[in-house]
Amino acid sequence: MPGYKAHIGGSVVAGTLVLLGLVNIGLYVINPEQVVSLFVICVLGALFPDIDTDSKGKRIFYSAMLIMSLSLIYLDKFKWAAYLGVLAMLPGVSAHRGWTHTWWAMLLVPLPLVLIPYYIYGQALPAMMPYYVAFVTGYFSHLLMDREF
Repeated sequence: MPGYKAHIGGSVVAGTLVLLGLVNIGLYVINPEQVVSLFVICVLGALFPDIDTDSKGKRIFYSAMLIMSLSLIYLDKFKWAAYLGVLAMLPGVSAHRGWTHTWWAMLLVPLPLVLIPYYIYGQALPAMMPYYVAFVTGYFSHLLMDREF
């Protein structure tokens, strides 16, 4: 099984390939500030399936969640911090290599990145899709490296 470093590296490679592909076919225009966010989300997507174990990847994932939650609280975005907290707890209710290592979880877990902004804040779906694609790309790279397909 690949470790957290391999999963991070795999997500960066997969994210770069997807980003270049989307730019090449004209579906994405590079915004440097957003690209940094997209790569962070891609890496978090790659670490997510293993956060149900005691691992370095889990500590990195939850450290990032803590920083994001504190930032949201600082910005008075308490609802977003609450949503993030609930989503971060989901893997704690399953066994390792359970539902977090399935193709359907890869598609369902990041859906709140699109649906919450759309239904609660009225954000346009296309504006949120890059974040969904970034998380799915990272998640896919993890499952691919773990030979789950």
